[in-house]
Amino acid sequence: MSSGVRHMPRTVLRTERLVLRRPQAGDLSAFIAYATSDRARFVLGPFDESRAFDKFASMSGHWDLRGFGRYVIEHDGRPVGHVGPLQMRAGTVPEMTWSLWQDAAEGRGIATEATRAVVAHLLEDCGWPELIMRVLPENAASLRVAERLGAQRTDKPAPEWYPGALTFRVSREMAA
Repeated sequence: MSSGVRHMPRTVLRTERLVLRRPQAGDLSAFIAYATSDRARFVLGPFDESRAFDKFASMSGHWDLRGFGRYVIEHDGRPVGHVGPLQMRAGTVPEMTWSLWQDAAEGRGIATEATRAVVAHLLEDCGWPELIMRVLPENAASLRVAERLGAQRTDKPAPEWYPGALTFRVSREMAA
């Protein structure tokens, strides 16, 4: 891969409170509940149920097509969100993404803990040189996650498909 991706990530990661794993069919109903709700407003949603299914299938299939992808965040045995790299075009820097699917997961450090674990795994264990993050300016919670990770805002303009988004970058050098 010309984006500098050297080693493919493990399919399961664990933190003190979380299990991060590939999406499974049993996660679909929780994802659809999230994607059809106002919680999806920062990722261009909410979506109708068919589009939500398509997005989940894309998230699941990304692992097979790219060899990496977004993990489902499991807390207390239940799926509560997703986190991980997305690469829509080969040869581009992967984008680190995260979303919590339930209001009850907010404000507990879950997104930060999950994102920190995946970023550390990709940059340190897998030798990836960098990741980008895109966050809408009105998404204060995700801006705080990017800040806690030490990501630095870049001057890259928002992509057409995500108008107004701010772009951040995190690299091995920054994480060291």
